[in-house]
Amino acid sequence: MLQMHSHIRGLGRVMVFLAAALASASLTIPEGWGEEGVQYGQLGTDVTLSCIGARTGSLVQWRRDGAMALPEGSAIHQGALVLPHASLAAAGTYSCHDEDGSLLHAVSLQLGHLPGVPFVSCRASDYENFSCSWTSSLETFLPTRYITTYRKKSLTGEEKRRNKSGHVGPCLQDPARTGTCTVHRSEFWSSYRLNITEVNPLGSSFRLLDVTMQAIIKPDPPEGLVVEPVPLAPRRLHVSWKYPASWPKEPHFQLRFRLQYRPVIHRSWSVVETVNLSEVITDAFAGLEHVVQVSAKDFLDAGNWSEWSAEARATPVRDPATMVSEETTTDVSLGSLAEEPSQAPNPEPINRSDPLENTAILVSLGIFAFFVLAAVLVIAILIWLRVRKHSKDETKPHNFLVAATHLKALPRTQILP
Repeated sequence: MLQMHSHIRGLGRVMVFLAAALASASLTIPEGWGEEGVQYGQLGTDVTLSCIGARTGSLVQWRRDGAMALPEGSAIHQGALVLPHASLAAAGTYSCHDEDGSLLHAVSLQLGHLPGVPFVSCRASDYENFSCSWTSSLETFLPTRYITTYRKKSLTGEEKRRNKSGHVGPCLQDPARTGTCTVHRSEFWSSYRLNITEVNPLGSSFRLLDVTMQAIIKPDPPEGLVVEPVPLAPRRLHVSWKYPASWPKEPHFQLRFRLQYRPVIHRSWSVVETVNLSEVITDAFAGLEHVVQVSAKDFLDAGNWSEWSAEARATPVRDPATMVSEETTTDVSLGSLAEEPSQAPNPEPINRSDPLENTAILVSLGIFAFFVLAAVLVIAILIWLRVRKHSKDETKPHNFLVAATHLKALPRTQILP
C-alpha cells in the first residue's frame, strides 16, 4: 500500500510540473495573431463559422470569395456555416448575407495543425555564453512564435537560499538569426535546463533540454591561417594560426589544435595535433601545392572539435638539385630539336632528399656500425676465453702422470711408514 501511495505521489509531482510548465507558457502567449476578422481552425476537424450580426432565426446565405459554391459537405446550422473534416482546400474568405443579399459578416479562415514538439540543440562557442537553436517538428501552416527560457540546475547554497525555485531567466532571441537564442554569462561548471515552447493560435508544445557547458562546448574555427614554404627545405611548410576571436584568452581555458594537410592532387589527409599556434610540416612533397586546414578543441578534451577553418594553400620550395637537372635536360632538348630524340633514360639519379634527412641517415649508420663492432668484439672475447679454458683442461692429465711416476721411483720405506 505504501509503495502504491509513493508511486501515486510521484506521478502527481510529474503532473504538477507539467501543468505548471504549460500554465507558464500559456500566461506568456502573446495575444493577436493577425488582422481582425481572421479565424483559425484545426485541419481534419469540424470548423464552424458564425454569422455575426444575423438575427436569431433569420435566414442567411453563405458565400465563398472566388468560388461558385461552398466546399463539399458544408452545411448551415442556425445561421452558422459548418465545414466537416476541414482540409487545406477549405481555407479562404467567407461572408454571410441576409435575405436581401446585404453583407452581414466576413471572415478569413486559416487552417493548420497544433504545434509539434520542437527539435532543440545547444552549443557553446566559449565558456561564458551558450546558444540554442530549434526547428519545428511539424509544418503547421499557421503563424508560430517561440517562448525561450532557462533554469540553472546546480545552485550554490547562497543561490538556494535566495531563490528556492532556482535561477530562471530568458534565453534571448536574436531577431537577425531566426530560431536561435543565447544565454549570456553562463557558468562553465553548471548545468541548465532549457524550455523551448512553440506557440500558434491553436495551442502550444514545449521541449525541455538539460545541458552542461562541458558537453556542448565547441569553439569556432581558428582564424588567420597562414602557410609558407621554408627556404632551402623542399619538404617543409610552416603553418601558423590564431585563436578564434570568440574564445576569451584566459590562462585557465586553453585550446589544442588539429592540423590536416594534403597535396591538392591527392585525396587522403595527414593529421597532426599540437598545443602551439604554429607547426612545421616535414613530409610535404617538393614542388606540389598543398592545402591546409586547422580546427580547435578545449585543452582538457571537453566538448567537440570545431569545424575546419577556411583552406590555405602553399607550395614547398623545389629541390635545387632537381631544378638544375631539369634545366640541363631542357637545354639539351632545345639544342637537339633537329635530331631524333634519344630513348635512353638519364642514368644520373635525381636527388630529392632533404639535407637534414641525409645527416640523420649518416648518424644512424654510424650508431649501427658502432653496435656491430661492439658485438664482434664481445664475440671475439668470448671465443678467446673459451679457448684458454680448454687449454688449461688439457694440461691437467700430464701433471698427474708426472706425479705418479715420481711416487713409483721412491723407496717403499719412504712411501709406507
